[in-house]
Amino acid sequence: MSQIINEPQKEFVTALAITTTVALAALYLPVVGLVVSPFIPLPVLFYRSKLGRSKAALVLIAVTVIVASTMRWRSITSPLFFFELGLVGFMLSEMFQMDLSLEKTVILTTAGAVASGMLILGLYSMLSAQSVGEQISGYVSNTLQLALDMYKDMDGADERINVLAQSMEGVLYILLRILPAVAIVSTLFVVWSNLLLARPLLKSRRLHCPEFGSLNQWKAPESLVWVAIASGVLLLTPQKGLKILGVNGLIIMMMIYFFQGIAIVAYYFEKKGFPRLVRILFYSLIAAQQLVFLLVVGVGFFDLWVDFRRLKQRSEKGQ
Repeated sequence: MSQIINEPQKEFVTALAITTTVALAALYLPVVGLVVSPFIPLPVLFYRSKLGRSKAALVLIAVTVIVASTMRWRSITSPLFFFELGLVGFMLSEMFQMDLSLEKTVILTTAGAVASGMLILGLYSMLSAQSVGEQISGYVSNTLQLALDMYKDMDGADERINVLAQSMEGVLYILLRILPAVAIVSTLFVVWSNLLLARPLLKSRRLHCPEFGSLNQWKAPESLVWVAIASGVLLLTPQKGLKILGVNGLIIMMMIYFFQGIAIVAYYFEKKGFPRLVRILFYSLIAAQQLVFLLVVGVGFFDLWVDFRRLKQRSEKGQ
């Protein structure tokens, strides 16, 4: 009897320990942290599915407090960042429980995460002396300065450092104006990555997971091509506001067509039976090389006309 009573407590402690370990690794391990951070939502998603809504929410709040306390409450930025990432996992699990389509699951989770992030920033600005715009501008400026300082430590070329230092204001100007797209694209990537990893994890533990079908056959709605074309046209207009809108639109469309391009790559990997090592090397190459990334985006975009996987032909035969 005592074991039955203590089992839920044991599960809760395990959930708290694993989620805290992932959060602290992302915070304090420089190289590992960059890799781990996007997957902070995964343990929250898993334990939301396993323990239920209330216990998972308690785990998320407790981990946020632990992260803040390890920093001795000197800064609220990092704890809020981890809370927001954990919230992505929580919301994604909620979408799973509703058995929505793949597109609705990703869109609603992304929209909820971006909206909650804006709300948190708004509330934080009300408690501080700075507006939301000032906070964002200061954070981006500090990040750029930190990157410049790291480059100075790694490279002794004074001329290049001076050029970078002189262009900092221009880079800051551009980054602040494409920040909406960067926020949406980053959230999309986190949601999509955790969704891909969550499916086999949940199924292996016999927890509920929607049946989205084979994701290597996913394709974006054909109507989105007009959004991409319209965004490109806006870049040609002389009005700065419209150009900025066009740039933001193109960045978001590039990520969507990147997902479609990756689906095509995964389809042919599976069809041709490529070894796992070859797949890992290619995916690593995509992450490391911008040219390969853009090539995958192009494959996803032109799939509308080329139909690399012959999905249209199979659909017509099935009718």
